[in-house]
Amino acid sequence: MNANNKRNSPPQGLRRYALASLLAILSIPGNLRTTQAENVDLSTVPSRDSVQLTIYNSEDLTLVRETRVVSFKKGVNPLQFSWANTQIDPSSVELTILKPADGLELLDTTFPHDKPQMLYWNVQSEVDGAATIQITYFTSGITWSADYTAIADGDESTLDLEGFVRITNNSGEEYENAQVRLVVGTINLVEKIAQLAQIPMSDVEKLERDELYAFKHDAARRSLALAEAPAMDAAGGMGGGAGMPAKAKQIVKEGLSEYFIYTVEGTETIPTGWSKRLRSFEASGAPLKIEYRYRPREYGEQLVRMYLLANDEKSHLGTTPLPDGVVRVFRDNGRDGLSYLAQQSIKYVPIGDKIELNLGVDPEVVFELVKTRAAREEIWTQIHGTDKFQLVGDDARRQEVNSSVVGWNDRLSYQQRIRNYTSRPINVEIRRPYDGHVTFVSDLAPQLHDFQTVELATQVAPGEKRVLDFTIVQHLGTNAKQSNVTLAANKAN
Repeated sequence: MNANNKRNSPPQGLRRYALASLLAILSIPGNLRTTQAENVDLSTVPSRDSVQLTIYNSEDLTLVRETRVVSFKKGVNPLQFSWANTQIDPSSVELTILKPADGLELLDTTFPHDKPQMLYWNVQSEVDGAATIQITYFTSGITWSADYTAIADGDESTLDLEGFVRITNNSGEEYENAQVRLVVGTINLVEKIAQLAQIPMSDVEKLERDELYAFKHDAARRSLALAEAPAMDAAGGMGGGAGMPAKAKQIVKEGLSEYFIYTVEGTETIPTGWSKRLRSFEASGAPLKIEYRYRPREYGEQLVRMYLLANDEKSHLGTTPLPDGVVRVFRDNGRDGLSYLAQQSIKYVPIGDKIELNLGVDPEVVFELVKTRAAREEIWTQIHGTDKFQLVGDDARRQEVNSSVVGWNDRLSYQQRIRNYTSRPINVEIRRPYDGHVTFVSDLAPQLHDFQTVELATQVAPGEKRVLDFTIVQHLGTNAKQSNVTLAANKAN
C-alpha cells in the first residue's frame, strides 16, 4: 500500500491512506463495481480515529490496531484494503465491527485476481448509518531502542533519570497520532516451534518465505493477544483523558512466555523512513548510593566507582521494568553546567532490581594488591610401585629417592592496600573468585558470594590508607578434595 498514491475520481483529490484504506466502492467512473453494491454511494475515505502500534523487536513484528468510523448504506457494502508498497503481511489482516454490534455482518473476504495487493470485505448492513470498525494486522520494518539520561546532583546524593524510546519506521506506511506500545522481554513462540516440529526437516527447507512468516505471525498473534489493549478514544488515548493512557503499563506472564507491554504516554506521528525519539518517563530526586567495587569477572582487574539506585517507588521509579538501553551519566558541576561521567549499556531491569552505573576508575582512590609471603607445605609423596604415601613436611630432604610428589598446599599471603584521597568516606566491596580447592584465611569477616567466590566489605575514611591482610591456601594434587572455597579465621601464633 502506498501512502502517496492519489485517487483520480473525486475533484477534492481524496488521498488513499496506505494501510487500512476503507471506502465503499460504487458508481464512480473508474471504480470497481459489483452487482450487489450498485445502490451504494461512494463514501469519503475516513481518517483513522485511533491507531496503536505494539512493537516486538526480536521477531521484527509490529501488531497494528486501528479504528475508523465508516458510513454504511442498507445492503451489502464492499470495503477495500490495499497493502501495496508496505511490509504488511496480508494473511494477518482482520476486520472487526466494534459498534454497533447488531445490524452489521461481515459476509466474506475476497482477493480479486485483477487487483494485486488488495482485498475486499463485504459487509451486510440492515440500516443506513455510521459504525466503528477495527482493523488489525502485522507489519515489519518498525523497530525501537531505549536510551537514558542520568544527572547526579552536585553532592551525588540524588539522581534525575529520564528515559527515551527511539522509534524507527521503515514499514512503508505513515502512522499519525499513534499510540506506541513496546514488548519488553521474551515471547516464547511455542506454537511456532510445535508446528515446525511436525514437519520433516527435508520439507522445512522447502517452505516458502511467506509460509515461515505465517508460522511466526500466528504464534506471535496468539501471544500478543494475551495482552489485549483497552479501547482507545478518538485522541488515541485509552480513556485517561488528554490522550493519556488510563492503564499505561501491564505485565504479561503466560505459559513459557514472560514479557512486559510498555506503553509510551501520549500519541506521536511517525512517518515512514523516519526515526523519532519519544520521552518514556522522568524520575527526579532518586536516592543515590556510591560504592567502589572490585569484581574482576565483571569489571576487569581494577577498582571501579559505581552509582547505585533501585527501580522502585522510593526512587520515584518502579512502575515498569526498564528496557535494555544506553545510559549517559552526567553530574551537576555547580556552575550552571554538567560534567560528563560515563556511558554504558544496561540490561533489562525488573521492578525492584538495582540500576548499576559503572563510572570507571576513580583517580583519587589507589587500589593495589601486594604479595607478602609464599610457602609450600603439607607435601605428600608416593613411593613408586606402591600405594604408600608419606608426608614430607617442610624438610624436602626427607623425601624418599624412589618416590614422587603427589600432593601439596601453596600458602600465599597478601595485603590489599586502599588509599582514599577524596574528601568523603568510601565504601569498598571486594569480590574475588578462586578456582579449585581453596581455604581463605582472614579476620576481615569475609562471606561467600558463591561456592568459589569470597566477598568482603570495608569503609575507608578521607585521607586514610587501609590495609587488608588475608591468606589463601591452595590445595593441589591429592590434597585437593573438593572444588570450592572454605573460610577460616587466623589462628593465634
